[in-house]
Amino acid sequence: MAETGQQRYFAAVDIGASSGRVLVGWVEDGAVKLEEVHRFDNIQRRVNGHDCWDIEMLVEGVLAGLAACAERGQVPVSVGIDTWGCDFVLLDEAGQMVGDAVAYRDARTDGIFERADAVLPPADLYAATGIQRQPFNTVYQLMTLSEEHPEQLERAARFLMIPDYLVWRLTGVQVNEYTNASTTGMLDAVSCDWDPKILDALGLAHDLFLKPTMPGAVVGGLTPEVQARVGFDAQVVLPASHDTGSAYLAVPAQDESSIFLSSGTWSLMGVENPEPILTPESRAQNFTNEGGYERRYRYLKNIMGLWMIQSVRRELNGVEYVAGKHAEQGEAATAAQRAERRTYSFGDLIELARQAEPYEAFVDVDDAAFLSPDSMIAAIRQACGASGQEVPQTPGQIMRVIYRSLVGSYAAGVEQLRALTGRTFSAINVIGGGCQDAYLNQLTADACGLPVFAGPVEGTGLGNLAVQMIAAGEFASVGEVRAAIGRSFPIQRYDPR
Repeated sequence: MAETGQQRYFAAVDIGASSGRVLVGWVEDGAVKLEEVHRFDNIQRRVNGHDCWDIEMLVEGVLAGLAACAERGQVPVSVGIDTWGCDFVLLDEAGQMVGDAVAYRDARTDGIFERADAVLPPADLYAATGIQRQPFNTVYQLMTLSEEHPEQLERAARFLMIPDYLVWRLTGVQVNEYTNASTTGMLDAVSCDWDPKILDALGLAHDLFLKPTMPGAVVGGLTPEVQARVGFDAQVVLPASHDTGSAYLAVPAQDESSIFLSSGTWSLMGVENPEPILTPESRAQNFTNEGGYERRYRYLKNIMGLWMIQSVRRELNGVEYVAGKHAEQGEAATAAQRAERRTYSFGDLIELARQAEPYEAFVDVDDAAFLSPDSMIAAIRQACGASGQEVPQTPGQIMRVIYRSLVGSYAAGVEQLRALTGRTFSAINVIGGGCQDAYLNQLTADACGLPVFAGPVEGTGLGNLAVQMIAAGEFASVGEVRAAIGRSFPIQRYDPR
């Protein structure tokens, strides 16, 4: 390992729905190197009747991770933070949080469309923002908050999204980073600034929001208190702070004929465009135009993704499963049942899905019933039964339903992209954790009729680092850093059968 004085290191803080990581990256002989330094939990807690993020846990995890960089002798010259989109905190004039950081899967926005559409007609909202219609969009969260706790908005002096808040805790500087702000459903897609008509419709003070800052901007150094904690100073650089924005930067696509698929808790399938597509046809298909690095537009379909697999695995491992029948939560298990209980790895579930072939039932993975059910297995069974299909009984059949349904949604997404963009596509580039699932990758190639290039796994962290490395002069452009990523990490090809 090179000494810190000889080698420039960069730290990427990448936080997802269940955990966060601090990654260290550097450039060596033209290749991008990457190591995970620290991992920490991200936990939702029930607070004041809502599912909320433990913000202080996240702050502590970030600080512990940066301190670990120093302990390893890999002191970064810059730090970047990315997280999921839509969620936010409010601060008062003294910088104290007003209310809680409610999580996007909380039920507070259930049924919001009936109330919201009278104030913000969906056609007008899409024509202005280009953002897909989802009940958890920030615009709807704020509307719900104004109904439930108007006093919080009255006290609030600043709106910060989750990565903005973490940047403020590191630097003492408040910013609204552009790519994450674009997920709110309140940003004008053309001007890339807050839409005053939307803010007025919600009754929100305009000075609650800061003019969005583009990724690549240097926010500033660490505060003295943070320096004392982590053992160094570094510049905080804004990456594409929405995790999908970072992930798309790491796709080693060779040309514009590739479809990008960021495969994680959500599957984000789409392309990069120089301009937003705000047509009624695009709205009807619920495609979104999220902001990207250099004002690129990530034109994509948000598909439920590996959340269904993750949920089923947690359920199988936490609830008795006996004789091919799932015991519903709360049902007492006999001693014989407990003796039959087992723990399933993701590899086990993949193999069980293979063994369940040719079981062919499927569901609409984008149905709201799968967003946050008490039992994912029960929700899948109910959907299959309601559509007149054979109801899955075994874990393998449940998994087979998920896989068939996911790739069916991918295939539909490819056809929608062709129709909406007028482009033809030659390949699908898969990044993120899902790129390790060879079974899913092969089924995707088969269903879509396109070769699938899988990798790199650490797409989000690499995209975060890419912006920092460009800002520091390690690479001259997105194309250059993407080419380096393609050389630096293994890419597996799957051809349609």
